[in-house]
Amino acid sequence: MKRLPFFVVAIFLCIPLAASAATLSRPFEVSGWIPYWRTATGTADVLPRLNLLTEVNPFVYTLKSDGTLLDNGSLDQEPWLTLRAQAKAQGVRFVPTVMTGNGDLLHDLLSNQAKRIALEDRIAALVKEQGFDGIDIDFEGKKAADKDYFSTFLKGLYQRMGDKWVMCTIESRTPQADRYYGTTPPADAGLFANDLREVNKYCDRVRIMAYDQQGIDLKLLADAEAKGQLYAPVGDPAWVEKVVNLMAQDIARNKIMIGVPTYGYEYDVTAYANNEYVYDILWTFNPGYAGPIAAQYGITPERASWGEMYFTYLNAATSTPPVSSIGASQVAAAASAFSTSGNTNSRFRLMVWPDAQSVADRIALAKKLGVRGVSVFKFDGGQDPNIWNTIASSAQSAPPASAGAPSGAALSRTLTLGSVGSDVRTLQRILNSDSSTQIVASGPGAPGSETDRFGAMTLRAVQKFQVKYGIARAGSTGYGVVGPATRAKLNSLLASL
Repeated sequence: MKRLPFFVVAIFLCIPLAASAATLSRPFEVSGWIPYWRTATGTADVLPRLNLLTEVNPFVYTLKSDGTLLDNGSLDQEPWLTLRAQAKAQGVRFVPTVMTGNGDLLHDLLSNQAKRIALEDRIAALVKEQGFDGIDIDFEGKKAADKDYFSTFLKGLYQRMGDKWVMCTIESRTPQADRYYGTTPPADAGLFANDLREVNKYCDRVRIMAYDQQGIDLKLLADAEAKGQLYAPVGDPAWVEKVVNLMAQDIARNKIMIGVPTYGYEYDVTAYANNEYVYDILWTFNPGYAGPIAAQYGITPERASWGEMYFTYLNAATSTPPVSSIGASQVAAAASAFSTSGNTNSRFRLMVWPDAQSVADRIALAKKLGVRGVSVFKFDGGQDPNIWNTIASSAQSAPPASAGAPSGAALSRTLTLGSVGSDVRTLQRILNSDSSTQIVASGPGAPGSETDRFGAMTLRAVQKFQVKYGIARAGSTGYGVVGPATRAKLNSLLASL
């Protein structure tokens, strides 16, 4: 059961409806994008395995310069029609993505009220006319100046979507101390294009693009170089954990989907003295591209310190290929030693990519962090085929209690400061399901560590809840008391989460 149409709920409750009313369809969710440029292989890859997914996302729509939508994938044709029919039959959400990375275009559309409203209307009409289960908004490259405009857009779209899902795919956010470790942060370091609290309000799921990490975490990079290690991950779980814990301060964990990459990068690396490296990206690739190159040079790929696969080699265009099998890091080690001894520099190639084991690590991390699930970019037939076995064996088990999904019997009595009982624990779980009413970030009362005692922190959280939903405020009767009106709203969220 999803949320009721907006106008029905607004009339019934006379209060705004939070996006958290969208419900669990499975304990742990796995969604995945199918890119339009690999339609045939992507749909063929997913079709026999739809039962392993909660949602499928055709990555097909892009924004045109006039704000209209371009369907790059021809969703009204085969093989999409078969995939869509099978998804419906198996209870898998079919939610296409609307994507753009054009910041200037987004500024033009979002900052102009008439154009913004027209875009909201256009997307909502598309979803309803085509009978999609919802829409995934992937607006990348936004300007910080458009933060409030984007929030207004999400609010307007959410109100228009009724019982359809609003999914949001957003950039990761690295803790400032790690992102600028050892450097002076720029003047605009604290400016962002996404208001995470507003995203939390108006998105039923929030997919964090926890990939394309490269060198954004200078702390992890410095730690690796201090050990003489290469460090150019697509996504290091240590970094992903930092990102999720930071963003979960404003986004409910039961909405967060951790982005999982299935592609790799090839780098042209310049080695300098004392284990210093500069990484220049050449291109992305599917894992099948790496195998023949490793075989050509007699190299056995190894698992990097952060869990992904990698190897280094000398480009055949400029160097003679080795004639005997070498280790994955030997070329890098030789280049570093040469550069250090001669106080010069040298170049080599680095290939790094995630395999089924690194995907399993991401799924395990998602469960540890208590988030809703993972979103895989991408399923196109070119990823490590064993990823499907990983999903089948580990992704469908229940998440830990810290996932924040409330459970238990409906609240039936008045709760006040000093109340004790299992219903207090249920109360705390409901409050913790929304970052704006969360009791505390860690320790007793935190998500996954709820207690049976109604203390001062629970009191403050109840008061925030009452103010948020217009039930009571400071100085009014019942402020901080879980009476009939507050209990009714809490139970409505308990039933729908």
